[in-house]
Amino acid sequence: MSLVADPLDRIFAGNRVYAEQTAQKDPQAFEQLTKGQWPEILWIGCADSRVPETTICSVRPGDIFVHRNIANCVHADDISSASVVEYAVAHVKVKKVVVCGHTKCGGANAALSDADLGTTLNTWLHPVRELRRKNKAELEKLPSDDARSVRLAELNVHASIDVLKQHPSIKKAISERGLTLHGVIYDLGAGQLRLLEETGSSTKSFGLWSPK
Repeated sequence: MSLVADPLDRIFAGNRVYAEQTAQKDPQAFEQLTKGQWPEILWIGCADSRVPETTICSVRPGDIFVHRNIANCVHADDISSASVVEYAVAHVKVKKVVVCGHTKCGGANAALSDADLGTTLNTWLHPVRELRRKNKAELEKLPSDDARSVRLAELNVHASIDVLKQHPSIKKAISERGLTLHGVIYDLGAGQLRLLEETGSSTKSFGLWSPK
């Protein structure tokens, strides 16, 4: 445990350690980062503080282009995720897009109920709650709330990939250079990623890049 009490002071102290240790291991590391970025993966993950992609994947700065939000959702009317996707795919030219859900997801847990979360969160999680309603029979057969939460997280990853497949930049990259999309679940209790099988499903969506 850090001896620095203030959380802001703690991150600056940690940054000093990181900068010093990185420079010692590789004196050219930071200079190389100033020359540009060439990540091969776009990672769309949850904003949960327990799922930092660079840590759980043991990668370096510059290896992964990242977008994170509550419950790793991709909505067709969300200009934030749309701009990240367009930049990463059309300009950075990533080779793979990964959508990562996780166990013990607060967003998935919240979507299992109809509790009022506040205007913004209710709106954001509405598509996930719709997934719950659409898959009610399957979810109710599961033995526990934890199992239902994990399954809803999986369904949400698949739904986000379905929406991504409608994005013009992604459709073009799939056709022209073989871009691939992958869904994964991170197990908080084990520290391991699990690759999801493709469902072949199609989720109709409306928004910035809906098909005409």
